Parts: sequence; C-alpha cells; structure tokens
Amino acid sequence: MALDFTAIDFETANSSSASACAVGLARVRNGRIVETAGWLIRPPAGHDRFFEINVGIHGIHPDDVESAPTWTEQLPALARFTGDDMLVAHNAGFDMAVIRRACEATGDACPPARYACSVQVARRVYDLPSYRLPAVADAAGFGPFPHHDATADAAACAHIMIDAARRLGAGDIDELAALAGVRIGTLAEPAAVAA
Repeated sequence: MALDFTAIDFETANSSSASACAVGLARVRNGRIVETAGWLIRPPAGHDRFFEINVGIHGIHPDDVESAPTWTEQLPALARFTGDDMLVAHNAGFDMAVIRRACEATGDACPPARYACSVQVARRVYDLPSYRLPAVADAAGFGPFPHHDATADAAACAHIMIDAARRLGAGDIDELAALAGVRIGTLAEPAAVAA
C-alpha cells in the first residue's frame, strides 16, 4: 500500500462547529502532495454570524462568503475531492466536528470517512515545546506558510504526516497510525477534540 490520504482544514465564522466558512484540501498519493483545493463556504443559517475574533484569525468577512456555495451546495465537491481517502487534520476532533455539526445543521448526510489526527502523531514523533501547526510543520521541513489559510494549513498538515511516515518507516496511513500509537476515528463516532 502507498501513503495516500487527504489532509483537510476548516475555518469557522464563530465558536459554533457548524459555522464552516472555508475549507482547504491536500491530496497525497505515494507520499507526495499531488493536488490542493480550497474554497469559501457560506455558513448554515443560524451559524452564519462572524465573530470579530474569528475574522481576526483567518481574515474572512461576511461579505467574502455572500455568494459562496452553502454547506449543502459545496458538500458534493468536498466528497468528490476526498473520495474514499482517509482524512487527516491537525486537531482532527475540531475539523471532524465541523463536518458533523454542519451536516446536522443542514440535514445533510455526514460522509462516512475515516480520519487521523496529525497533532496526535506529532506528539509521538517530534519533541517540541509546541504542537501548534506552524511549529510542527517547521519541524517537518515545511514553512513558512500563511497560517489560517485553509489550503495552506491542509498542505502543512499533509507534510507533517508525510515526514512522520518517513521517520517511522510507515508505508501507508494505517501503518503510520499504528506505529505512532494513535487511534483511527470514523465520522460515524463522536469526535474527541485533542488537548
């Protein structure tokens, strides 16, 4: 098997996990990023208020998503890009909660994906004072990059997992998780946010 997966990152409009306002994706095949994508999302009604603190983090304003596809409208594109890949995110509990809660808010079926967390892998592979995305990406030889740009964050996450697999001698994402001693989750289960 090859090191194939899709890294994913969401930005949110506010403290609601359902308030997805951007997504970034990085497809990995044979241990290399072969494609990236990202787009803005109009958050679901009732979850569409933009908090100043969130805007300050990612720079996305309400006007930016006014004509963006809704969660429901963009979900097929998200599913096409990820296919049957395992999803990987830096603090996967957060990103998987975004998918679950946005689907709940819109009544859409939650995609049945498996996922792994690059924070959990990083804590077992690197000895760092911080496991924030920029610090781990730097240790993996990736950076600098525009943190909180969803596509750049997804690419950074992908690089972390590629480097971790190389360091541990893992041939695929399941083996990487096993060697790092981290659990593979599924979107059918409640997400646990990593500390």
